[in-house]
Amino acid sequence: MSRRPQPRPRLPRVRTPWRSFDWNVRNCGWHGHVTWAPTEEGLARRMHVDTVEGDAWRCLRCGSYVPGEPLGRGPAEDAPIVLRGRALRDAFILRLLAAERGIRGILLVALAYGIYKFEGAQDSLQRVFDDYLPRLSAVAQHAGVDLQSTGPVHLIQKALSTDRHTLTLISLGVLAYGALELLEAVGLWLMRRWGEYVAVVGTAVFIPLEIYELVEQVTWLRVAAFALNVFAVVYIVWTKRLFGFRGGRAAFEAERHSESLLEVERAAAETRGGGSAGIRSSARRRG
Repeated sequence: MSRRPQPRPRLPRVRTPWRSFDWNVRNCGWHGHVTWAPTEEGLARRMHVDTVEGDAWRCLRCGSYVPGEPLGRGPAEDAPIVLRGRALRDAFILRLLAAERGIRGILLVALAYGIYKFEGAQDSLQRVFDDYLPRLSAVAQHAGVDLQSTGPVHLIQKALSTDRHTLTLISLGVLAYGALELLEAVGLWLMRRWGEYVAVVGTAVFIPLEIYELVEQVTWLRVAAFALNVFAVVYIVWTKRLFGFRGGRAAFEAERHSESLLEVERAAAETRGGGSAGIRSSARRRG
């Protein structure tokens, strides 16, 4: 007599905090609800409800009914386009990238200023370096360290041997790069389409240089910077449909409007109204 195979016990599902995370509720909690009273009668009925506290209107972001007067009134086409769902997630990621670009831009501008100040004090620093390096080298030799062969000393020697004209060009180049990073940060933070184009082009231009640096020497910092920049280019082009990708701007705008709560309710109201009209006309034909 053969035994029936015993069913395998089901393992409990691991629930992550992000599985039940609601971007709409999070943003309403931070920024408040956005309500709108449309002038269209059928649409207004779907967005409004009577409560014991009085009138309540649906929030255009999270869909909750909010007691009190709406923040705005007018035709549905005049209502603000409120980011919802995936659009809020995309905005959060873009602003993280904007913050990273902003920090990098500030550091680059500060570096450009440091190079400019170093150019004026190059002769003084050369004298200090010539006076103190032999003394420090003698102390370091007792500790078994060859100070002359260390990386920082080589870097300082190379910088001091650079002519002032070259330092000026370097400072201007670093300043321009920092300004580009700050421009990307502003455009991404404000979620302007021109900012997204600037960020993609400005980032993609330096990817070949980062590949060359990785070929020369692989470090965790270079790998992280390269991965972040590739992710930024691919993510922005994919989600924002830049350069005509995935239908371009027209498809992006259509997607944004299709996620609007007012557009969803208007489509539902029109479908319901059309269905009722069809029933009435069929009844008249039968009569």
